[in-house]
Order: sequence, then C-alpha cells, then structure tokens
Amino acid sequence: MEAGPLRTSGHPAMAILYEDNHLLGIEKPVNVPTQEDASGDPDLLTLLKEDIRERYRKPGNVYLGLVHRLDRPVGGAMIFAKTSKAASRLSDAVRTRRFDKCYVAIVRGLPPLQSGKLTDTLLKDERTNTVSIVPKGTPGGKEAILDYRVLGSSPQEGLSLVRIKLHTGRSHQIRVQFSQLGCPLYGDQKYGSAVNKPGEQIALWSLYVGVPHPVTKEPVDLVSIPPRLYPWNLWEDVVYSQIAEDCTAGWDGGF
Repeated sequence: MEAGPLRTSGHPAMAILYEDNHLLGIEKPVNVPTQEDASGDPDLLTLLKEDIRERYRKPGNVYLGLVHRLDRPVGGAMIFAKTSKAASRLSDAVRTRRFDKCYVAIVRGLPPLQSGKLTDTLLKDERTNTVSIVPKGTPGGKEAILDYRVLGSSPQEGLSLVRIKLHTGRSHQIRVQFSQLGCPLYGDQKYGSAVNKPGEQIALWSLYVGVPHPVTKEPVDLVSIPPRLYPWNLWEDVVYSQIAEDCTAGWDGGF
C-alpha cells in the first residue's frame, strides 16, 4: 500500500491510493475525462501512462488497463490494471459483481424513503451523450440497479447526503436515477438544470472501491474522502470516514 502525490506534467496532482506490480489505485481529480474523448482535453488514462513511463523509465508503450470509469465531473477512488492478466481478472470481478463500488452524493431535496433500491432501464443517446429511463424491454436499454441510504439532511440548504452502492455500472446511472426520483444531484447541469446553477461542481464522489487482488486474492480497499468544499463540508470528515470503514468491513449499512 502506498499513498502520496502523483505529478502529471503540469496537470492536477493525484494521490496514489495503492500501487504494486499489478494494480494502480489513484484519486481521480474532478473535470478530467477518464479516457480520450471528443474534447481533446488531457485524459486520465494517458496522463497515468505518461507518469508510469517517467517514474519507471519504461521505453515504448506502457500498458494500463481501464476496467471501470467515472464521469468527467466526478472525482474519487479508481483502480487500473498494470498487466493484461490483472485487467482480465478485474473485468471478471466486475462481471461477477465482486467489484464493490460505494459513492457518496449530495442531492437536492430529501428522498422519499430513508433507504431503498432503484431499478430502471436506461438508454443512452450517443449523439447527445445523455441517458434516459425507458420501459423495460426497450431495444438497447440496459438494466440499472443501485441501493441508497440517506445519511443526513440540511433543511436550511435543501440538501441531503446519500450513500450509494452500485450493482451495475451504467453511464450516468446515479445522476439519472436520482433525477427521476425527484432529487437531482447538486451541481448536475445535465440532469438537474432546473434547480442547479451553471458553475456548480457536481457533488458525486467515488468514496470506496474494493476488489480481490488479481494475483494474491487478498482484498484491496481504496478510500477517497471528498474535499472540504461546499457542499461536502456541510458534513464532518468523520461521517465520510465512517462510511469508508463500513465499506472496508463489508457492512451494507442497512441496504
């Protein structure tokens, strides 16, 4: 296990959450695309490959396998495979749902239930890069399932803190499903433009990623606490730390 800053040639510093010969776990900065997209902006995958090449003085191409993604405006824990064998085994963990992902989000309003399961069918429009909820059985639609639990609310701000466990990893899944619930994420311009202002940073964070190590089979637990910025600072760090401890211990928190 290793923690520290990772510098990427003038781009935002990233914390290394875990690294060995097989895996690289980092804290993704907000507003950096996970992989190359139409914007042409520097992407995380390319930046990390460049860093590995420089740190280890590797000639030629550097292998780094992308096994899960975070939306561009979302920050937090991510894990990458440094070998093709590790990538294959992590992908298998994703398929068999042994790849645990826990998010925290701050949403507008208060969800109708203290905890619940959201199950929908999502359809992505690649042309507009937007996702909509469609009837089950719609061609191209994919099932999306998550569990959530409300951890606190701030009536004066009209905001609630929720913990989210994904069972599927669909594009924009959390954002779309909570918007449909009537509680769009704070700062989400795409699925909550009616209640969010331009310039607000989306309040969605990858707090925890857990997976069996592809070689040793020992648990690998990555934890990333949200920054002490509004609206995250409406709740103390101890709240986020407790969520992380519960995730690491394998507790479902009442889901």
